[in-house]
Amino acid sequence: MIQDISPHCFDNAYRPIPPDSESVALYYENNLSLVKNSSQGIAFPKFKDLQRLNEDIYEDYIYLFAIDDTRYYLVREVNLERISAFQMENTEIFRLALPMYTAFAGITGYQLYNWYKKRRYCGCCGEPLQQDEKERMLFCKGCGQVEYPRINPAVIIGVCNENRILLSKYANRPLSRYALLAGFVEIGEPLEDAVKREVLEEVGLHVTNVRYYKSQPWSYSDTLLMGFYCDVVDKEEEICLDEKELAFAGWFEREEIPVKPRKDSLTNEMIIAFKEARV
Repeated sequence: MIQDISPHCFDNAYRPIPPDSESVALYYENNLSLVKNSSQGIAFPKFKDLQRLNEDIYEDYIYLFAIDDTRYYLVREVNLERISAFQMENTEIFRLALPMYTAFAGITGYQLYNWYKKRRYCGCCGEPLQQDEKERMLFCKGCGQVEYPRINPAVIIGVCNENRILLSKYANRPLSRYALLAGFVEIGEPLEDAVKREVLEEVGLHVTNVRYYKSQPWSYSDTLLMGFYCDVVDKEEEICLDEKELAFAGWFEREEIPVKPRKDSLTNEMIIAFKEARV
């Protein structure tokens, strides 16, 4: 999956030390990222690549994280003139780009970029938020409100019926890729109850034997995904589709699952694990 970058080591401890010329500069505009995309894979500019056209680059930055011994920073204003090696690319490229640790840096930086962009002012009193010097936190001098990066818990659900698994397709989405059922966890709701509720709401099935598989950070939606398998209570119960959420849902025998392995998502890994009878 996208976070599996071993033998590289991701360190998200907040250490706001100044960048040097070899530090990596991550720059985003909405859903675009400044990146070099070549046959050798993707790469991000270092501060030395940008400093000639951006005199203030060593002054306006936010420390993000480190991978191995390389520090990554968010830069908020970049003059792109004549930086021909780097172009603005849609952040969707990080789903399958190589090397994986660079793609992971790009999408994780994008999540933090969005958090900082949406947390400029206090939601209680409207005063500008300030950066803390010791931890990744924003605070308001006016009323004392504090803000930490938001992570939304969600469940990915492999609904099993003996040798079959339920695959679906989302409604109102351009992609026609098969997926598992999924949904966000509600306030006060245990994960196991979220699994049962989402299955009942989306396909009208009752499930039991909820068992945890694996988790994945998914920066595109500020989400921590938690994967579960479960079994239908009544093997003959009919699917009742929520057409506002899903365009299709149906049972597939292991041998007939029309999905190929991808390296980006928990959903795909769970489907392939069932297809190969590893769960």
